[in-house]
Amino acid sequence: MLSTVRGAGLFGIDGFSVTAECDCQDRMYSFELVGLPDAAVKEAKERVRAACENSGWPFPDTALTVNLAPADRRKEGSGFDLPILLGILRCCGIIDPAVDLMSRCFVGELS
Repeated sequence: MLSTVRGAGLFGIDGFSVTAECDCQDRMYSFELVGLPDAAVKEAKERVRAACENSGWPFPDTALTVNLAPADRRKEGSGFDLPILLGILRCCGIIDPAVDLMSRCFVGELS
């Protein structure tokens, strides 16, 4: 199932919209993060997993792909953690798909 959650990034002092597009497939576990992420964004994989498990939610044991769109803009910082986690929880059925997440913008670091 595909899930999209809106976030935001910064380029200097200008903000831009970022969409976390999350897909989970019933295959052997993997977690791919694409869309021109910097090192801090790539580390989100570990922060998201730890925050999810420490909050009492089961982290999906499936093949996860998260695309941070638009792919042509560099994503920097840890503010994408929250939209990534919400997208993963939604595409795996933990958050009800009927909940409208696209009318909001989520920015936040998880620890």
